[in-house]
Amino acid sequence: MANKIVHAAERKAFELVLDNVGKKAIKNREEGYVEVINTLQKVLGDTWKPEAYDRLRETFSKEGKWTKFFNNLLDYVDIDFLKGIFMSFGFEGAMGYREVQKTAKKMGTTLPWVILFDPTSACNLHCTGCWASEYSRQLNLSYEDMDKIVTEGKAYGCHLYVMTGGEPTVRKKDVFKLAHKHSDCGFMLYTNGTLVDQAFCDEMKECKNILLSMSIEGMEASTDARRGEGVFQKVMDTMDLLRKNGLVYGVSICYTSANYKNVTSDEFLDFLISKGVTYGWYFHFMPTGMDAAMDLVPKPEDREYMYHRIREVRGFEGGKPIFLMDFQNDGEWVGGCIAGGKAYCHINPNGDMEPCVFIHYSGANIHEKSLMECLTQPLFQEYHRGQPFSDNLLRPCPFLENPGKLTEMVQKTGAHSTDMQEPESADHLCKKVEPYAKAWTPVADKLWKSDHPDYIPEAERKGNAAGDAK
Repeated sequence: MANKIVHAAERKAFELVLDNVGKKAIKNREEGYVEVINTLQKVLGDTWKPEAYDRLRETFSKEGKWTKFFNNLLDYVDIDFLKGIFMSFGFEGAMGYREVQKTAKKMGTTLPWVILFDPTSACNLHCTGCWASEYSRQLNLSYEDMDKIVTEGKAYGCHLYVMTGGEPTVRKKDVFKLAHKHSDCGFMLYTNGTLVDQAFCDEMKECKNILLSMSIEGMEASTDARRGEGVFQKVMDTMDLLRKNGLVYGVSICYTSANYKNVTSDEFLDFLISKGVTYGWYFHFMPTGMDAAMDLVPKPEDREYMYHRIREVRGFEGGKPIFLMDFQNDGEWVGGCIAGGKAYCHINPNGDMEPCVFIHYSGANIHEKSLMECLTQPLFQEYHRGQPFSDNLLRPCPFLENPGKLTEMVQKTGAHSTDMQEPESADHLCKKVEPYAKAWTPVADKLWKSDHPDYIPEAERKGNAAGDAK
Protein backbone atom coordinates (compact mmCIF):
# COMPACT_ATOMS: atom_id res chain seq x y z
CA MET A 1 0.00 0.00 0.00
CA ALA A 2 2.82 2.42 0.91
CA ASN A 3 4.49 1.81 -2.46
CA LYS A 4 1.22 2.57 -4.27
CA ILE A 5 0.84 5.86 -2.39
CA VAL A 6 4.44 6.86 -3.20
CA HIS A 7 3.94 5.90 -6.85
CA ALA A 8 0.72 7.90 -7.10
CA ALA A 9 2.43 10.95 -5.58
CA GLU A 10 5.40 10.64 -7.97
CA ARG A 11 3.05 10.26 -10.92
CA LYS A 12 1.07 13.36 -9.94
CA ALA A 13 4.26 15.38 -9.47
CA PHE A 14 5.60 14.27 -12.87
CA GLU A 15 2.26 15.07 -14.49
CA LEU A 16 2.26 18.61 -13.07
CA VAL A 17 5.84 19.21 -14.19
CA LEU A 18 5.02 17.82 -17.62
CA ASP A 19 2.07 20.22 -17.92
CA ASN A 20 4.24 23.22 -17.03
CA VAL A 21 7.14 22.15 -19.23
CA GLY A 22 4.77 21.34 -22.08
CA LYS A 23 3.31 24.84 -22.00
CA LYS A 24 6.79 26.32 -22.03
CA ALA A 25 7.86 24.05 -24.88
CA ILE A 26 5.01 25.32 -27.01
CA LYS A 27 5.94 28.97 -26.37
CA ASN A 28 9.74 28.63 -26.30
CA ARG A 29 10.56 25.24 -27.71
CA GLU A 30 14.33 24.94 -27.30
CA GLU A 31 14.19 26.03 -23.65
CA GLY A 32 11.18 23.78 -23.08
CA TYR A 33 12.96 20.75 -24.56
CA VAL A 34 15.90 21.18 -22.19
CA GLU A 35 13.50 21.33 -19.25
CA VAL A 36 11.87 18.09 -20.43
CA ILE A 37 15.31 16.43 -20.42
CA ASN A 38 16.05 17.78 -16.94
CA THR A 39 12.73 16.36 -15.76
CA LEU A 40 13.45 13.00 -17.38
CA GLN A 41 16.80 12.83 -15.61
CA LYS A 42 15.13 13.43 -12.25
CA VAL A 43 12.63 10.66 -12.92
CA LEU A 44 14.83 8.10 -14.69
CA GLY A 45 17.94 8.75 -12.59
CA ASP A 46 20.71 6.27 -13.38
CA THR A 47 18.57 4.34 -15.88
CA TRP A 48 20.69 6.22 -18.43
CA LYS A 49 24.29 7.36 -18.02
CA PRO A 50 24.79 11.07 -17.09
CA GLU A 51 26.56 11.74 -20.39
CA ALA A 52 23.44 10.60 -22.27
CA TYR A 53 21.42 13.39 -20.66
CA ASP A 54 24.25 15.87 -21.34
CA ARG A 55 24.28 14.86 -25.00
CA LEU A 56 20.54 15.32 -25.22
CA ARG A 57 20.72 18.77 -23.60
CA GLU A 58 23.45 19.80 -26.01
CA THR A 59 21.43 18.52 -28.97
CA PHE A 60 18.19 20.26 -28.01
CA SER A 61 19.75 23.57 -26.94
CA LYS A 62 20.39 24.45 -30.58
CA GLU A 63 18.60 24.17 -33.88
CA GLY A 64 19.20 20.80 -35.50
CA LYS A 65 17.49 17.74 -36.86
CA TRP A 66 16.07 16.60 -33.52
CA THR A 67 14.66 20.00 -32.63
CA LYS A 68 13.16 19.97 -36.12
CA PHE A 69 11.76 16.51 -35.40
CA PHE A 70 9.94 17.65 -32.25
CA ASN A 71 8.92 20.97 -33.79
CA ASN A 72 7.24 19.06 -36.62
CA LEU A 73 5.54 16.84 -34.05
CA LEU A 74 4.24 19.74 -31.96
CA ASP A 75 2.91 21.43 -35.08
CA TYR A 76 0.21 18.76 -35.52
CA VAL A 77 0.03 16.53 -32.44
CA ASP A 78 -2.89 16.48 -30.01
CA ILE A 79 -1.17 17.73 -26.83
CA ASP A 80 -3.43 15.74 -24.49
CA PHE A 81 -2.66 12.57 -26.44
CA LEU A 82 1.08 13.30 -26.37
CA LYS A 83 0.93 13.88 -22.63
CA GLY A 84 -0.83 10.52 -22.21
CA ILE A 85 1.91 8.80 -24.23
CA PHE A 86 4.59 10.46 -22.07
CA MET A 87 2.82 9.27 -18.93
CA SER A 88 2.17 5.67 -20.03
CA PHE A 89 5.26 4.88 -22.09
CA GLY A 90 7.59 7.39 -20.41
CA PHE A 91 6.82 7.68 -16.71
CA GLU A 92 5.12 4.32 -16.12
CA GLY A 93 7.51 2.52 -18.46
CA ALA A 94 10.56 3.96 -16.71
CA MET A 95 9.25 3.34 -13.20
CA GLY A 96 8.22 -0.15 -14.24
CA TYR A 97 11.65 -0.86 -15.67
CA ARG A 98 13.26 -0.03 -12.33
CA GLU A 99 10.78 -2.23 -10.47
CA VAL A 100 11.39 -5.13 -12.88
CA GLN A 101 15.15 -4.89 -12.35
CA LYS A 102 14.72 -4.96 -8.57
CA THR A 103 12.44 -8.01 -8.69
CA ALA A 104 14.68 -9.85 -11.13
CA LYS A 105 17.77 -9.18 -9.00
CA LYS A 106 16.05 -10.57 -5.90
CA MET A 107 15.10 -13.69 -7.86
CA GLY A 108 18.54 -14.12 -9.42
CA THR A 109 17.17 -14.18 -12.94
CA THR A 110 15.96 -11.85 -15.69
CA LEU A 111 12.40 -10.64 -16.22
CA PRO A 112 10.97 -8.82 -19.25
CA TRP A 113 9.99 -5.16 -19.01
CA VAL A 114 8.11 -5.51 -22.31
CA ILE A 115 5.69 -8.36 -23.05
CA LEU A 116 4.41 -9.08 -26.56
CA PHE A 117 1.20 -11.02 -27.00
CA ASP A 118 -1.13 -11.90 -29.84
CA PRO A 119 -4.82 -11.14 -29.22
CA THR A 120 -5.64 -13.25 -32.28
CA SER A 121 -4.15 -15.25 -35.13
CA ALA A 122 -6.88 -13.95 -37.43
CA CYS A 123 -5.87 -11.43 -40.10
CA ASN A 124 -7.54 -9.78 -43.04
CA LEU A 125 -4.33 -10.13 -45.08
CA HIS A 126 -1.97 -13.01 -45.90
CA CYS A 127 1.51 -11.57 -46.34
CA THR A 128 4.39 -13.50 -47.86
CA GLY A 129 6.95 -14.56 -45.25
CA CYS A 130 4.87 -13.49 -42.23
CA TRP A 131 5.89 -15.56 -39.20
CA ALA A 132 2.37 -15.30 -37.78
CA SER A 133 0.94 -17.06 -40.82
CA GLU A 134 2.49 -20.25 -39.44
CA TYR A 135 -0.21 -20.33 -36.76
CA SER A 136 -3.75 -21.47 -37.27
CA ARG A 137 -5.99 -18.50 -38.02
CA GLN A 138 -8.63 -19.64 -35.55
CA LEU A 139 -6.74 -18.93 -32.33
CA ASN A 140 -7.58 -16.15 -29.86
CA LEU A 141 -6.60 -14.97 -26.42
CA SER A 142 -9.77 -14.09 -24.55
CA TYR A 143 -10.13 -10.69 -22.94
CA GLU A 144 -9.66 -12.47 -19.60
CA ASP A 145 -6.38 -13.97 -20.88
CA MET A 146 -5.08 -10.56 -21.92
CA ASP A 147 -6.18 -8.97 -18.66
CA LYS A 148 -4.38 -11.74 -16.76
CA ILE A 149 -1.15 -11.06 -18.68
CA VAL A 150 -1.23 -7.35 -17.93
CA THR A 151 -2.45 -7.67 -14.34
CA GLU A 152 0.17 -10.27 -13.42
CA GLY A 153 2.82 -8.39 -15.39
CA LYS A 154 2.13 -5.17 -13.50
CA ALA A 155 2.46 -7.07 -10.23
CA TYR A 156 6.21 -7.47 -10.82
CA GLY A 157 6.63 -4.09 -12.54
CA CYS A 158 5.98 -4.55 -16.27
CA HIS A 159 4.00 -1.62 -17.72
CA LEU A 160 4.81 -1.89 -21.44
CA TYR A 161 2.93 -4.26 -23.75
CA VAL A 162 3.06 -4.89 -27.47
CA MET A 163 0.31 -6.58 -29.45
CA THR A 164 1.13 -8.52 -32.58
CA GLY A 165 -0.83 -11.13 -34.48
CA GLY A 166 -2.50 -11.96 -36.71
CA GLU A 167 -3.95 -8.51 -36.90
CA PRO A 168 -4.58 -7.09 -33.41
CA THR A 169 -7.10 -4.48 -34.59
CA VAL A 170 -9.46 -7.36 -35.47
CA ARG A 171 -9.95 -7.44 -31.67
CA LYS A 172 -10.22 -3.66 -31.30
CA LYS A 173 -13.14 -3.78 -28.85
CA ASP A 174 -11.14 -5.86 -26.35
CA VAL A 175 -7.94 -3.93 -27.06
CA PHE A 176 -9.58 -0.63 -26.09
CA LYS A 177 -11.26 -2.22 -23.07
CA LEU A 178 -7.85 -3.44 -21.89
CA ALA A 179 -6.20 -0.06 -22.50
CA HIS A 180 -8.92 1.77 -20.57
CA LYS A 181 -8.66 -0.58 -17.60
CA HIS A 182 -4.86 -0.44 -17.50
CA SER A 183 -4.40 3.27 -18.11
CA ASP A 184 -1.01 3.11 -16.34
CA CYS A 185 0.41 0.94 -19.15
CA GLY A 186 1.57 1.68 -22.67
CA PHE A 187 0.28 -0.50 -25.53
CA MET A 188 1.92 -0.59 -28.95
CA LEU A 189 0.16 -2.40 -31.80
CA TYR A 190 1.99 -3.83 -34.80
CA THR A 191 -0.74 -3.53 -37.40
CA ASN A 192 -1.28 -3.66 -41.13
CA GLY A 193 -3.13 -0.37 -40.71
CA THR A 194 -6.07 -1.24 -42.95
CA LEU A 195 -8.82 -1.38 -40.31
CA VAL A 196 -8.34 2.05 -38.72
CA ASP A 197 -11.24 4.49 -39.09
CA GLN A 198 -12.40 7.69 -37.35
CA ALA A 199 -14.06 5.75 -34.52
CA PHE A 200 -10.74 3.98 -33.92
CA CYS A 201 -8.93 7.34 -33.74
CA ASP A 202 -11.55 8.66 -31.30
CA GLU A 203 -10.89 5.69 -29.01
CA MET A 204 -7.13 6.24 -29.21
CA LYS A 205 -7.56 9.87 -28.17
CA GLU A 206 -9.72 8.80 -25.27
CA CYS A 207 -7.30 6.10 -24.06
CA LYS A 208 -4.10 8.11 -24.67
CA ASN A 209 -1.89 5.04 -24.18
CA ILE A 210 -1.91 3.29 -27.58
CA LEU A 211 0.62 3.67 -30.38
CA LEU A 212 0.33 2.14 -33.86
CA SER A 213 3.29 0.77 -35.82
CA MET A 214 2.13 0.06 -39.36
CA SER A 215 3.78 -2.53 -41.55
CA ILE A 216 4.99 -1.58 -45.02
CA GLU A 217 7.62 -3.00 -47.36
CA GLY A 218 8.58 0.16 -49.23
CA MET A 219 6.57 2.11 -51.75
CA GLU A 220 3.37 0.94 -53.44
CA ALA A 221 4.69 -1.78 -55.77
CA SER A 222 6.77 -3.64 -53.17
CA THR A 223 4.20 -3.29 -50.37
CA ASP A 224 1.32 -4.53 -52.52
CA ALA A 225 3.47 -7.36 -53.89
CA ARG A 226 3.82 -8.78 -50.38
CA ARG A 227 0.57 -7.63 -48.75
CA GLY A 228 -1.96 -7.50 -51.56
CA GLU A 229 -3.20 -5.01 -54.15
CA GLY A 230 -4.38 -1.71 -52.71
CA VAL A 231 -2.90 -2.23 -49.24
CA PHE A 232 -0.31 0.52 -49.61
CA GLN A 233 -2.94 3.14 -50.39
CA LYS A 234 -5.06 2.00 -47.43
CA VAL A 235 -2.07 2.46 -45.13
CA MET A 236 -1.43 5.93 -46.57
CA ASP A 237 -5.06 6.83 -45.96
CA THR A 238 -4.70 5.64 -42.36
CA MET A 239 -1.59 7.78 -41.87
CA ASP A 240 -3.47 10.81 -43.17
CA LEU A 241 -6.34 10.09 -40.79
CA LEU A 242 -4.03 9.61 -37.79
CA ARG A 243 -2.22 12.86 -38.56
CA LYS A 244 -5.51 14.72 -38.99
CA ASN A 245 -6.43 13.53 -35.48
CA GLY A 246 -3.10 14.62 -33.99
CA LEU A 247 -1.94 11.07 -33.16
CA VAL A 248 1.65 9.77 -33.04
CA TYR A 249 2.46 6.75 -35.20
CA GLY A 250 5.31 4.82 -36.77
CA VAL A 251 6.12 2.00 -39.17
CA SER A 252 7.39 -1.56 -38.96
CA ILE A 253 9.56 -2.72 -41.83
CA CYS A 254 10.83 -6.21 -42.61
CA TYR A 255 13.97 -5.89 -44.70
CA THR A 256 14.94 -8.63 -47.10
CA SER A 257 17.54 -9.30 -49.78
CA ALA A 258 15.07 -7.80 -52.26
CA ASN A 259 14.04 -4.55 -50.57
CA TYR A 260 16.77 -3.45 -48.11
CA LYS A 261 18.01 -0.53 -50.22
CA ASN A 262 14.54 0.65 -51.17
CA VAL A 263 13.31 0.80 -47.55
CA THR A 264 16.30 2.88 -46.47
CA SER A 265 16.53 5.19 -49.49
CA ASP A 266 16.38 8.96 -49.16
CA GLU A 267 13.25 8.96 -51.29
CA PHE A 268 11.44 6.46 -49.06
CA LEU A 269 12.48 8.00 -45.74
CA ASP A 270 11.64 11.52 -46.90
CA PHE A 271 8.25 10.22 -47.98
CA LEU A 272 7.60 8.68 -44.54
CA ILE A 273 8.59 11.91 -42.82
CA SER A 274 6.26 13.87 -45.10
CA LYS A 275 3.44 11.51 -44.06
CA GLY A 276 4.04 12.31 -40.37
CA VAL A 277 5.83 9.07 -39.43
CA THR A 278 7.96 9.64 -36.32
CA TYR A 279 9.66 6.27 -35.84
CA GLY A 280 10.44 3.04 -37.65
CA TRP A 281 11.32 -0.47 -36.49
CA TYR A 282 13.46 -2.47 -38.93
CA PHE A 283 13.32 -6.27 -38.68
CA HIS A 284 15.72 -8.63 -40.42
CA PHE A 285 13.75 -11.27 -42.38
CA MET A 286 13.75 -14.51 -40.37
CA PRO A 287 13.24 -17.85 -42.18
CA THR A 288 10.81 -19.25 -39.61
CA GLY A 289 8.58 -22.12 -40.70
CA MET A 290 9.03 -25.25 -42.80
CA ASP A 291 8.43 -23.42 -46.08
CA ALA A 292 10.39 -20.24 -45.31
CA ALA A 293 11.60 -18.34 -48.38
CA MET A 294 15.37 -18.59 -47.91
CA ASP A 295 16.06 -16.36 -50.90
CA LEU A 296 14.62 -13.42 -48.94
CA VAL A 297 17.20 -13.72 -46.16
CA PRO A 298 19.57 -10.72 -46.46
CA LYS A 299 23.07 -11.58 -47.60
CA PRO A 300 25.99 -10.54 -45.36
CA GLU A 301 26.74 -7.59 -47.63
CA ASP A 302 23.05 -6.56 -47.49
CA ARG A 303 23.11 -6.58 -43.70
CA GLU A 304 26.41 -4.67 -43.59
CA TYR A 305 24.78 -2.01 -45.76
CA MET A 306 21.90 -1.79 -43.26
CA TYR A 307 24.37 -1.49 -40.37
CA HIS A 308 25.97 1.62 -41.88
CA ARG A 309 22.85 3.14 -43.38
CA ILE A 310 20.67 3.13 -40.24
CA ARG A 311 23.49 4.68 -38.19
CA GLU A 312 23.92 7.35 -40.85
CA VAL A 313 20.23 8.25 -40.93
CA ARG A 314 19.74 8.51 -37.17
CA GLY A 315 23.01 10.21 -36.27
CA PHE A 316 22.93 13.22 -33.96
CA GLU A 317 24.38 15.25 -36.81
CA GLY A 318 23.04 14.97 -40.34
CA GLY A 319 20.72 12.13 -41.18
CA LYS A 320 16.97 12.63 -41.07
CA PRO A 321 14.40 13.70 -38.44
CA ILE A 322 12.99 10.22 -37.80
CA PHE A 323 13.90 7.72 -35.07
CA LEU A 324 14.95 4.33 -36.45
CA MET A 325 15.96 1.07 -34.82
CA ASP A 326 17.38 -2.04 -36.50
CA PHE A 327 16.78 -4.86 -34.03
CA GLN A 328 19.30 -7.30 -35.46
CA ASN A 329 22.13 -4.77 -35.87
CA ASP A 330 21.48 -2.81 -32.68
CA GLY A 331 22.50 -5.58 -30.31
CA GLU A 332 25.36 -3.39 -29.09
CA TRP A 333 22.93 -0.95 -27.47
CA VAL A 334 20.84 -3.59 -25.67
CA GLY A 335 23.49 -6.08 -24.58
CA GLY A 336 22.87 -8.65 -27.32
CA CYS A 337 19.73 -10.76 -27.60
CA ILE A 338 16.81 -9.30 -25.65
CA ALA A 339 14.59 -12.40 -25.86
CA GLY A 340 13.87 -15.21 -23.44
CA GLY A 341 12.74 -12.80 -20.75
CA LYS A 342 15.90 -10.72 -20.71
CA ALA A 343 13.96 -7.68 -21.88
CA TYR A 344 10.95 -9.17 -23.62
CA CYS A 345 9.11 -12.36 -24.52
CA HIS A 346 6.17 -13.40 -26.69
CA ILE A 347 2.85 -15.08 -25.93
CA ASN A 348 1.18 -16.60 -28.97
CA PRO A 349 -2.63 -16.72 -29.46
CA ASN A 350 -2.68 -20.26 -28.08
CA GLY A 351 -1.23 -19.01 -24.78
CA ASP A 352 2.26 -20.49 -25.27
CA MET A 353 5.00 -18.27 -23.90
CA GLU A 354 7.89 -18.20 -26.38
CA PRO A 355 11.32 -16.57 -26.03
CA CYS A 356 10.80 -14.46 -29.18
CA VAL A 357 8.26 -13.83 -31.91
CA PHE A 358 10.64 -15.57 -34.32
CA ILE A 359 11.46 -18.57 -32.11
CA HIS A 360 8.43 -20.82 -31.80
CA TYR A 361 9.32 -23.13 -28.91
CA SER A 362 7.93 -23.21 -25.41
CA GLY A 363 7.60 -25.20 -22.24
CA ALA A 364 4.83 -23.19 -20.56
CA ASN A 365 1.33 -21.92 -21.33
CA ILE A 366 -0.56 -19.12 -19.55
CA HIS A 367 -3.71 -21.26 -19.49
CA GLU A 368 -1.95 -23.77 -17.29
CA LYS A 369 0.47 -21.65 -15.25
CA SER A 370 0.83 -18.19 -13.77
CA LEU A 371 2.70 -15.56 -15.74
CA MET A 372 5.66 -15.77 -13.36
CA GLU A 373 5.81 -19.57 -13.70
CA CYS A 374 5.86 -19.17 -17.47
CA LEU A 375 8.60 -16.53 -17.25
CA THR A 376 10.79 -18.85 -15.18
CA GLN A 377 10.27 -21.94 -17.35
CA PRO A 378 13.44 -24.02 -18.06
CA LEU A 379 13.86 -22.65 -21.61
CA PHE A 380 13.93 -19.06 -20.32
CA GLN A 381 16.39 -20.01 -17.58
CA GLU A 382 18.70 -21.44 -20.23
CA TYR A 383 18.42 -18.16 -22.13
CA HIS A 384 19.35 -16.35 -18.92
CA ARG A 385 22.40 -18.56 -18.34
CA GLY A 386 23.50 -18.42 -21.98
CA GLN A 387 23.45 -14.62 -22.42
CA PRO A 388 25.20 -13.15 -24.28
CA PHE A 389 25.29 -15.84 -26.94
CA SER A 390 28.36 -14.19 -28.47
CA ASP A 391 30.74 -11.54 -27.16
CA ASN A 392 30.35 -9.91 -30.56
CA LEU A 393 26.97 -8.24 -30.05
CA LEU A 394 26.46 -8.01 -33.81
CA ARG A 395 25.84 -11.76 -33.52
CA PRO A 396 23.18 -11.62 -30.79
CA CYS A 397 20.68 -14.34 -31.73
CA PRO A 398 20.90 -18.02 -30.64
CA PHE A 399 19.06 -18.89 -33.87
CA LEU A 400 20.21 -16.69 -36.74
CA GLU A 401 23.87 -16.08 -35.86
CA ASN A 402 24.56 -18.85 -33.31
CA PRO A 403 22.20 -21.64 -34.47
CA GLY A 404 23.73 -24.40 -32.36
CA LYS A 405 22.88 -22.51 -29.17
CA LEU A 406 19.11 -22.61 -29.78
CA THR A 407 19.16 -26.30 -30.70
CA GLU A 408 21.02 -27.09 -27.50
CA MET A 409 18.64 -25.08 -25.29
CA VAL A 410 15.49 -26.60 -26.81
CA GLN A 411 16.82 -30.13 -26.54
CA LYS A 412 18.09 -29.64 -22.99
CA THR A 413 14.80 -28.26 -21.67
CA GLY A 414 12.40 -30.43 -23.65
CA ALA A 415 10.63 -27.37 -25.08
CA HIS A 416 8.24 -28.19 -27.89
CA SER A 417 7.45 -26.54 -31.22
CA THR A 418 4.45 -24.23 -30.95
CA ASP A 419 3.74 -24.17 -34.68
CA MET A 420 0.09 -25.18 -35.08
CA GLN A 421 0.31 -26.31 -38.69
CA GLU A 422 3.62 -28.06 -39.28
CA PRO A 423 5.87 -28.33 -36.22
CA GLU A 424 9.51 -27.65 -37.03
CA SER A 425 12.31 -29.10 -34.93
CA ALA A 426 14.94 -26.68 -33.65
CA ASP A 427 17.55 -28.76 -35.45
CA HIS A 428 15.76 -28.34 -38.80
CA LEU A 429 15.22 -24.62 -38.21
CA CYS A 430 18.82 -23.95 -37.26
CA LYS A 431 20.43 -26.04 -40.01
CA LYS A 432 18.73 -23.73 -42.55
CA VAL A 433 20.70 -20.74 -41.29
CA GLU A 434 24.10 -22.36 -40.67
CA PRO A 435 25.47 -21.10 -44.04
CA TYR A 436 24.18 -17.61 -43.20
CA ALA A 437 25.76 -17.64 -39.74
CA LYS A 438 29.08 -18.82 -41.16
CA ALA A 439 29.09 -16.11 -43.84
CA TRP A 440 28.01 -13.31 -41.46
CA THR A 441 30.58 -14.06 -38.74
CA PRO A 442 33.68 -12.56 -40.45
CA VAL A 443 31.69 -9.50 -41.53
CA ALA A 444 30.33 -9.02 -38.01
CA ASP A 445 33.84 -9.45 -36.57
CA LYS A 446 35.21 -6.80 -38.92
CA LEU A 447 32.46 -4.33 -37.98
CA TRP A 448 32.73 -5.04 -34.26
CA LYS A 449 36.51 -4.72 -34.25
CA SER A 450 36.29 -1.37 -36.03
CA ASP A 451 34.53 0.04 -32.92
CA HIS A 452 36.22 -2.25 -30.37
CA PRO A 453 39.95 -2.44 -31.30
CA ASP A 454 40.79 -4.86 -28.46
CA TYR A 455 38.25 -7.42 -29.64
CA ILE A 456 39.70 -10.79 -30.66
CA PRO A 457 37.34 -12.86 -32.87
CA GLU A 458 36.33 -16.27 -31.58
CA ALA A 459 38.06 -18.14 -34.41
CA GLU A 460 41.30 -16.30 -33.66
CA ARG A 461 41.01 -17.04 -29.95
CA LYS A 462 40.51 -20.74 -30.64
CA GLY A 463 43.50 -20.73 -32.97
CA ASN A 464 45.65 -19.07 -30.32
CA ALA A 465 44.50 -21.56 -27.70
CA ALA A 466 45.31 -24.48 -29.97
CA GLY A 467 48.76 -23.02 -30.58
CA ASP A 468 49.36 -22.58 -26.86
CA ALA A 469 48.32 -26.18 -26.23
CA LYS A 470 51.01 -27.40 -28.62
